[in-house]
Amino acid sequence: MLIRYLAAASLMTAAAFGAAKDTKPVTFNKDVLPILRERCQDCHRSGEVAPMSLLTYEETRPWASAIKEAVLLKRMPPWFADPHASKTFSNDRSLSKEEIETIVAWADGGSPEGDAETGPEPVAFVDGWNVGEPDIAFEMQQEFAVPAEGVVEYQYLVIPSGFTEDKWVERAEIRPGNRAVLHHVIVFVRPPDSTYMSEAKPGKFFVPGNYDEKKEKRNDKREFLIGFAPGTVPEELEPGQAKLIPAGSDFVLQLHYTPNGKATTDKSYFGLVFAKQAPEERVVTMAVSTDDFVIPAGAADHRVDATMKVKDDMTLTAMLPHMHLRGKAFEYRVVFPDGRKETLLRVPRYDFNWQLSYYLEEPIFLPKGSKLECSAWYDNSPNNAANPDPAKEVRYGDQSWEEMMFGFFDASFPVEDDKQEKTGAE
Repeated sequence: MLIRYLAAASLMTAAAFGAAKDTKPVTFNKDVLPILRERCQDCHRSGEVAPMSLLTYEETRPWASAIKEAVLLKRMPPWFADPHASKTFSNDRSLSKEEIETIVAWADGGSPEGDAETGPEPVAFVDGWNVGEPDIAFEMQQEFAVPAEGVVEYQYLVIPSGFTEDKWVERAEIRPGNRAVLHHVIVFVRPPDSTYMSEAKPGKFFVPGNYDEKKEKRNDKREFLIGFAPGTVPEELEPGQAKLIPAGSDFVLQLHYTPNGKATTDKSYFGLVFAKQAPEERVVTMAVSTDDFVIPAGAADHRVDATMKVKDDMTLTAMLPHMHLRGKAFEYRVVFPDGRKETLLRVPRYDFNWQLSYYLEEPIFLPKGSKLECSAWYDNSPNNAANPDPAKEVRYGDQSWEEMMFGFFDASFPVEDDKQEKTGAE
């Protein structure tokens, strides 16, 4: 009898608590909008990658159930770092338990709007840009015609900078002209003394041929400035950091198009925000990579490793793993000169459609002699729904049905007076 009484009392207390809680319903403006503003609206607004805008109640309310499901399953916001086997990151998009519970309660409670005055001020987005209004923007000199079918070789396009003095860039962004067919763009900085893509004429699309390195000595010096691929974010460096564009440099765009059954065109552009004062640290983008691998047909968990030795002291600031459609998982590690080893980033569920950068909350100093190790796992089995052909072995290649293994990373160095090229690796 006592047990029944206690159980009944417990239920009554829970009901009373629930009723009290219901007197203050979770509303869009007061509770949900702040979460959307901080975690979602960069992508969920007009002109961005997401399929719907979530700036206002009217835009968001029809998607309440879908948003609830996405956050419960942790499909959104996209974030793939294993929190138990990775460092912490300043751009962590993942929602807290409390934020997920808030969104679920709002959806389950009828998705009320609430008082508009209780919500945060709207973000003042600059139309067409995520980095704010750029100091200068460069557009492709002509459209590229993408055929309805077939294979389009990588296209290269030279755009002269016109810079008569060195420029330091603290923010940069590529804006795709046609997301439906543009898989990626990389903007390289080609300094005046470089012969990289020397055959290309400014403003003309170019497909490089092969050359005999033994017969022709080249100085193919260039630096990675900014890239775009599905899910990538603009380059936004910390205060006091910047990337260098030497006076007289050209930009060389590497463009990868994937026909989708409809003939169309693309004319992409990019913008730069310059440092307002001399930076203390120069940032360069490098990669731990290999093209020497074969993924057997049907292999569900094939591992590929690559290593890079650090030849100069440097500070690791960010990482971006890159594979293609068979990419399954990726991991970064560092081995210090004293033999100590640390795991920096583990991505147990790589997603080709969301190629994210991971900015370290606490950058890591890597003394000369350290080794960066990267491991990539590939699923070339029929269980991989994105697999173009599990019956074929796969090697390195440019196209999406081939594979790549790149552990991109950003590293910073104290600014040197001579500003010579920094690679930091051997």
